[in-house]
Amino acid sequence: MNILLGILMESWKILQESAIYLLFGFLMAGILYILVPAEKVAKYLGGKGIKPIIRAALFGIPIPLCSCGVLPAGISLRKQGASKGAAMAFMISTPETGIDSIALTYALIDPIMTLFRPISAFFTALGAGIMNNWLDKEEPSVTVNESTPSNNNYCACHSDSNCAPLVPQARMGILKKLSLGLRYAFIDLMGETAKWFILGLLIAGMITYFVPTSWVDKYLGNTFLSMLVMLLIGIPLYVCASCSTPITAALILKGINPGAALVFLLTGPATNAAAFPLITRYFGTKSLIVYLLSIAGCAVFFGLLLNQVYFWLGLEPQAIVGKAGAIFPPTISFSAAILLVVLMVYGWIREVNQ
Repeated sequence: MNILLGILMESWKILQESAIYLLFGFLMAGILYILVPAEKVAKYLGGKGIKPIIRAALFGIPIPLCSCGVLPAGISLRKQGASKGAAMAFMISTPETGIDSIALTYALIDPIMTLFRPISAFFTALGAGIMNNWLDKEEPSVTVNESTPSNNNYCACHSDSNCAPLVPQARMGILKKLSLGLRYAFIDLMGETAKWFILGLLIAGMITYFVPTSWVDKYLGNTFLSMLVMLLIGIPLYVCASCSTPITAALILKGINPGAALVFLLTGPATNAAAFPLITRYFGTKSLIVYLLSIAGCAVFFGLLLNQVYFWLGLEPQAIVGKAGAIFPPTISFSAAILLVVLMVYGWIREVNQ
C-alpha cells in the first residue's frame, strides 16, 4: 500500500507541474484545428521537388496526431497528389511533436529540449522525405478509389478520433468553428490522449519512486549505450508524444543524458511495430527502410548534438529539468491539475462509450 501511494504521489507531483501547460497546448490544438483547412494542407503538399517536403515537415510539427493516427492521414495525402517524400515527411514530423507536447516539454523538462524537439523533428522529416524521393521514384500501387485504412486495424490506440479530418471542412460561422475547435481539443483529443498520458504519468512515477540514480549511472552511463537502448525501446513501442514526455523527464532526473532522452522522444512517438506493414503496403519496402533509418540516424545525431549544447552552455540537465513548470503558484497548479483530470476522465468515458 505504501508503494502504491508513493507512486501515485510522485505521479501527482508531475501532473501538477504539467497540467496548466498541457491545457494551454490543447487549447492551441483546438485553434489550429479550425484555422488550417485540410484541403489547403493537401494542396500545399502536392507537386514535386523539395518545397512540398519542407511544407509537409512544417505542417506536421504543431498538429497533435499519434504515430497510428497519422498513417491514414499520410496515405490520404498521398492519394490526393502529395509525393511519397512529402507524405513521409508529414508522417514523421507530426507524431514526433505537437503543440500540446511542446508545451508539456517546456513544463516537465526545459527550454533547450523544448526547442530541440521540434527542430529535430523537422530535419528528420525533411531528410527522410528528400531521401525517399531520391531513392524510390516508383509511384505507389494505390488508387484514389482504394479506401484509406481505419487505424483500428493496426493501431495501438484503437480509436477513430485521431483519424478524423484534421480540420473542419464545411463553411461555418466563427462561433460554430470555435465550438467545434474546443470540442475537438477538450473532448475528442483529450479523450484520445487521456489513457496514454495517464500511463506516462504512472510510468514516470514508478521510475521516480523505484529507480535509483546509481542504477542509471551504472547501466546507462555510457552515452552510446544509453542511446542504443532508447532506440531499441522506442522504435517498436507505441507511445504518443505527450505520454513519452513525463517518462523522459523522469529518466533525466535519474541521470540519463539528455541526448538519449531525445532519442526516445523522437523514436517512440514516430514509430510503432504495428504500423510497419501498412507503410510497406502503401509506400513500399524501400520507403519503410528509409523511414526507419532516417528516424534512427537523425535521433542519434541530434541526441549527440544536444549533449554538446548542454556541455557548451555548462548546464547540468538534472539541475534545470522541470523548473519551468514550477513558476505558477501551488493553488493554480493544483486547480489546473483537477480540471485536467476531470476533462480527461470525461473524454475517456465518452470515447469508451462511443
